[in-house]
Amino acid sequence: MPDIIQLLPDSVANQIAAGEVIQRPASVIKELVENAVDAGAKTINVLVVDAGRTSIQVIDDGCGMSETDARLAFERHATSKIRHADDLFSLHTMGFRGEALPSIAAVAQVELRTRRPDDEVGTCLTLSASRVESQEPCSCAVGSSITVSNLFFNVPARRKFLKTNATEMNNILVAFERIVLVYPAIAFTLHSNGQELMTLRSGSLLQRITDVYGRRYGQDLLPVKVTTPLCTISGYVAKPEAARKKGAHECFFVNGRYMRHPYFHKAVQQAYERLVIAGARVPYFIYFDVDPADIDVNIHPTKTEIKFENEQAIWQLLAAAIKDAIGQFCEIPQIDFDTEGRPEMPVYHPEGPGDSVGSLGSIGSLGTVGGRPQYNPFHRKPSQDWQQLYEGLPASAPAEEASLFAEPAGMAAPADVAAPAATVQAAAISDVAPLHYQYKGQYLMTAVKSGLMIIDQHRADVRILYERYMHQLTEAPAQSQRVLFPEVVELSPSEAALMGDVLPALAAVGFELTALGPSSYVVSGVPAGIEGLRPAVLVRELLASQSGLSDSLYHDLALGLARQAAIPYGQQLSNEEMDTLVNDLFACKNVNYTPDGKPVLAILPQHDIEQLMG
Repeated sequence: MPDIIQLLPDSVANQIAAGEVIQRPASVIKELVENAVDAGAKTINVLVVDAGRTSIQVIDDGCGMSETDARLAFERHATSKIRHADDLFSLHTMGFRGEALPSIAAVAQVELRTRRPDDEVGTCLTLSASRVESQEPCSCAVGSSITVSNLFFNVPARRKFLKTNATEMNNILVAFERIVLVYPAIAFTLHSNGQELMTLRSGSLLQRITDVYGRRYGQDLLPVKVTTPLCTISGYVAKPEAARKKGAHECFFVNGRYMRHPYFHKAVQQAYERLVIAGARVPYFIYFDVDPADIDVNIHPTKTEIKFENEQAIWQLLAAAIKDAIGQFCEIPQIDFDTEGRPEMPVYHPEGPGDSVGSLGSIGSLGTVGGRPQYNPFHRKPSQDWQQLYEGLPASAPAEEASLFAEPAGMAAPADVAAPAATVQAAAISDVAPLHYQYKGQYLMTAVKSGLMIIDQHRADVRILYERYMHQLTEAPAQSQRVLFPEVVELSPSEAALMGDVLPALAAVGFELTALGPSSYVVSGVPAGIEGLRPAVLVRELLASQSGLSDSLYHDLALGLARQAAIPYGQQLSNEEMDTLVNDLFACKNVNYTPDGKPVLAILPQHDIEQLMG
């Protein structure tokens, strides 16, 4: 019987390895720019065409390579970064595996032009699918210029699963930003299809963050600095009022290398506990300087997962350093910093139920003005199935029952219950919908035939608004409301890259945006019904929530807009408003779950209630 085990050809082995190292055009740029950094470059220029599908070029003024080194650089596990296994624990360079260039050459067509300072002429090397096609002397500047063309041309399946140009360009920007934030002393430029996206001069770290993300970031950052024998922690964290639900830039770097670390992320979140609302994210840029012998970066080819020997001690240092930074610059504590873009909370007026919620109409989520329902063209008549839930129940609840629900601690009674007894009695005997009860400003409770139905008010409104916005995006004409004072939205390069694809959808839902430049827009109109939200903040939040996929763009936009405009937790509702919410919910196509799969309601069966009561 013949032998069946054989060595794979180098070209096949390189393609297999490329699947881990080179996942998309952004991976190519990451590897090539890191090589340029390791070469001692002071200026690095990146040029991409068609989001890297057609070509990627990285030009640097580093040390360059000899003719022999240029050829050897494309051999697997050929590297100048390490010599022995012990060197893995004293790394001072970005790369060390010797896999990047051969992996790139295995799935693309590559041209390398390079020259050392002492050489009179350089060398030009061309490869295609791991095969060297030519190598000859050439005239070129000191440093290296490497061009990667037709990425995945020989792996059609990988090329087919690349996302849209907007998505791939956004991934390129993210990878580019993670590198430029580590090396503020190096000048970088980024061009896409001949258009300049970023020009970053050398300077301080704060200047680099401001150049990348805009002036608003520089104004909201607090410095962090702590030095111990264990490690040095430095960088910046944002003020609590800069917290946002989506799109917060959260970056950890260790010894000049970007990393993901959920455990350290919890230390940052804990420092902001009770300073920001639940679910809000605070931007931070934290840099760790640790003895290379105390960390292990050789876990995954992407090198974003790093193990620390003294993880718990560093966690405590990080939490203490951030708390100290917040304490020094935020001397006056506040209950809730994240008020930008949020609807105005209601004020209770004891005069009567009609005046109990005076500002709910500002968010438009229930289609009310001054707490009273108004005509909504998207409102549909509730299905008959919902009416059957109340079969066998009285049309209105007696006043005695209403008073029972106002007694327990923590029960947030609606304005109808809190009103004088005469008012409650009048409501009870009038021809109105059954009373609903609000619990802790979060849940609505109402009696149904099978027991007690509990509805999450925020999730219910998300489902309602999502279906309305999807209707606007796909069927109905845009309903726009002009803003009194137009706002200017300054976008980061990654946000500006997404705006091209998202702009038609934003216009379809009712936004009126006028471009002032490649990364700034004037918002002069917003969708009708959300006039209480800040337009600039809302646009940035929507961009942060986009996946960039063409088939889910409307879904993402409608869901993001619904989350922003939905009733927040803690919003007190009158019985009339709760009834409108319940009616609108049961007019939806799906009443049980939000568009992202979270349950909207639950029913506590009558039998279970009786068992609990013995």
